[in-house]
Amino acid sequence: MTYLWNFLKGAGIGAANVIPGVSGGTIALLTGIFERLINALKSMNLKALKLLFTGKFKEFAKHIDLAFLITVFLGVGISIISLAYLLKYLFAYYPIFVWAFFFGLILASVYYVGKSVKKKNFASIFSFVVGAAIAASIAFVKPATENDAIWYLIICGAIAVCSMILPGLSGSFILILLGNYRLVMIDAVTEMNLHILLPIVIGAVVGLLAFSHVLAWLFKKFKDQTLSLLTGFILGSLAILWPWKHSFNLGGNLITTNENGAFVNGLGKVIAEEVKVSGYDFYMPDIANSVTWIAIALMVAGLLTIAAMEFASGKKKST
Repeated sequence: MTYLWNFLKGAGIGAANVIPGVSGGTIALLTGIFERLINALKSMNLKALKLLFTGKFKEFAKHIDLAFLITVFLGVGISIISLAYLLKYLFAYYPIFVWAFFFGLILASVYYVGKSVKKKNFASIFSFVVGAAIAASIAFVKPATENDAIWYLIICGAIAVCSMILPGLSGSFILILLGNYRLVMIDAVTEMNLHILLPIVIGAVVGLLAFSHVLAWLFKKFKDQTLSLLTGFILGSLAILWPWKHSFNLGGNLITTNENGAFVNGLGKVIAEEVKVSGYDFYMPDIANSVTWIAIALMVAGLLTIAAMEFASGKKKST
């Protein structure tokens, strides 16, 4: 049962990593496996290699928490592959609903992650403000253009995976800023294009192993400040997730959308393929519109999803 639970947590992390603006690290933190995941990744060191190459497989598996890593990353992988197809459709036809659900999910995360900070002092408050400012500012950075050069894909993998395990910073949104979100998360994943995926994986593995040491050290030395910084990241990421926003293309022209927020052509037909977005114009929703109330209901569903996860996690710990 423990393996199944860890698999489902991994699936939640994978699902979050596919959505631009949602962090897999937030889900890991909420489900109580963040520190264990970081420590397991950090343990992949010279000692682990020595145990592996000397044939001490049982000691190797225990040293790196292998069973835990396999079940979590199996969930991550299956979730990413399966959700890539579903999200390609939902983002094309119902983007406001998708953004609304995840806005509620992340809004609830601010409370549940923030309450784990034990000491509410100046250092933790300052860390919270800095984290929120950094994450919010990312929403207004102009995306780069797409680049499929191997060296650039390796860099994308390293940077994106670090943000994927850092609560509040979305690896998918970082890929948007780097210009390669559609190339990697939609096209390469759905088509299993290894020419794109292999450099991404190489960069991700190197970045993940290196960054896990930094995070493990921060949690050991400055746990409350680190949690406060991460809570700020989560709060600031809400700027990216606000459902009601008009989009601008690279020329600075407003892109036409329908009431569901989907891109449409001059005849009102949904443009299923991705439209390159360089910025957003945020606005308040029309409360007389039924779409708005459906979106609000989905926000509440997101809030309740996190509350249910927190309740289930707490109940499991008490048993």
